Amino acid sequence: MILALAILGAITVAAGVLWSGPVRRSVTWAAMTTPLASIIGSGFLVLGPILMAHYGWLAPVVMAGLCGVAYLFGAAIRYNMRRIQAGEAMPKGLEAASSWALSFAYIVSVAYYLNLFGAFGVSLTPFDSAVGAKLLTSAVYLLILTVGWTRGFASLERLEYLAVTIKLAIIAGLLVALSAFFWGKVQVGALVVIPIEMSGWAAVTLAFGLIVTVQGFETSRYLGDTYEAGTRVRSMKWAQWLSTLIYMIYIVLLAYVFHRDDLHFSETAIVDMMADVAPILPFLLVAAALAAQFSAAVADTSGSGGLMEELSAKRISVRMGYLLLTVVGLLLTWGADVFQIISYASRAFAVYYALQAAIAAISTSKQGAKNRSLGFAALAALGFAIAVFGHAVEG
Repeated sequence: MILALAILGAITVAAGVLWSGPVRRSVTWAAMTTPLASIIGSGFLVLGPILMAHYGWLAPVVMAGLCGVAYLFGAAIRYNMRRIQAGEAMPKGLEAASSWALSFAYIVSVAYYLNLFGAFGVSLTPFDSAVGAKLLTSAVYLLILTVGWTRGFASLERLEYLAVTIKLAIIAGLLVALSAFFWGKVQVGALVVIPIEMSGWAAVTLAFGLIVTVQGFETSRYLGDTYEAGTRVRSMKWAQWLSTLIYMIYIVLLAYVFHRDDLHFSETAIVDMMADVAPILPFLLVAAALAAQFSAAVADTSGSGGLMEELSAKRISVRMGYLLLTVVGLLLTWGADVFQIISYASRAFAVYYALQAAIAAISTSKQGAKNRSLGFAALAALGFAIAVFGHAVEG
């Protein structure tokens, strides 16, 4: 009872702070909400059990590696943002290719978000099954298509701040609960060291397939109609710093308190695990999951449709972009599982990040910054390696 009150208290305090006037009026925080909506949305729900099951006690190290690689890709995008602001012309072919890659990545990421939405949506109901989850996912796809086709997403996009506030507040409650659970294990000497299940090249390629779980920072680049370049660069950095801090606290508290037998392989494994921490947590996590996945799906659907229209010189309308996204998403929903979709999305975003890093390498080379150019070139090579070799989690 005391723990439940502490959890609810933490959620209330966090929500109150995030909804307060000074925070809501902060331009940088407002710009941060868009990347935060993606970075610590889906990944927060699935990463913990995946990393623990496959990397054991090294899970925090792998988590730090994922966040570090994401930050480096963000650095390449931030560099390009500054050069565009300075009036430098970007390589047209590479820039167009990266935009098309991002548009396709959005299509796959929406499938990722909505399949998680479906899985979490039925997880605490009598309809908890793979088919039930896919049916719910399909229904939400059709709802989003209908809204986008008939009315557009302006009204739904305004809910993004509310969704981020709910998600961060519930995460605050979750971290309080995990801290208490962790401390309880420390006091009785019951911390757990899970053996490493996977190593070598297989472990590397699995990590490649998880890069999408820390994706979302690139959205800061495309807020130019709302925020100037300095604010967008700052918002991306701070969003990545904050999400890394949250992820690291979360994985450290989680990785050493459960035995391997407690790790049930499913996309909603975190719900079952948190039931052992506090009975209230599964309901809160499902609420956070539904808010986060729906808002992120709407944002990426809107972004994909707009990009297709722009890149095709309006030969593909926004509406047709939404239709294409829905058709591909339904094919993925019924033809693949969530973990395969995560791998596909990671590869798609890796291509975009690689192309952005290649653009940064060319720009720095022209300026004579040889070492920096080599660094960006290496980052581009890493992005393409992720796209080629990343593979899905297997049960």
